[in-house]
Amino acid sequence: MAGRPLLAHVLERVGAVASVGSVVVVCPEARHDAVRRLARELGLGGVRCVPGGRRRRDSVAAGLGAVGDAEIVAVHDAARPLVSAQLIEAVIAAARQHGAATAAIPCVDTIKRVEGGMVVETLPREALVAVQTPQAFSTALLRRAHALRPSEDASDDCLLVEWLGEPVAVVPGEVGNRKITHPEDLLWLMDQLR
Repeated sequence: MAGRPLLAHVLERVGAVASVGSVVVVCPEARHDAVRRLARELGLGGVRCVPGGRRRRDSVAAGLGAVGDAEIVAVHDAARPLVSAQLIEAVIAAARQHGAATAAIPCVDTIKRVEGGMVVETLPREALVAVQTPQAFSTALLRRAHALRPSEDASDDCLLVEWLGEPVAVVPGEVGNRKITHPEDLLWLMDQLR
């Protein structure tokens, strides 16, 4: 967007966070040279690339294997290019305090549980949040979580930590930290970048 890959926007924001020591980008091996070149153009040294896996969980595990002895690891999707440095810092700080943390925004829609095309339950909106990335964890905790139930998929890393029975702190997310998923999301993003 705006003549640049979405990853460029993310790398700029991550690069503005003082507490981030190193960055690992998980992407297809054919893109590693382009990602390294982009990082150099942005003045970010030491960006490492590793190939991803078949599932999201496998890709995060690949990145986790490349972080070495980092105390805290943050996971962020490049599909959320407008994440702020402040949100990244807040999630990392909460993970330092609690072991695991995620950004989330309150649900504004009524949420229904559906089975067989029929509503079976209306969930209490005031107890629900829409989870975002970044998510941050004690590296040791996230490694333990990834070792549990390796054949089961998970929509995010917090679920893996939940399976361990460990708490996950929630920090206020940002409406602008929108995930680019549908074509209309690209139109929204273009408006934001003007």
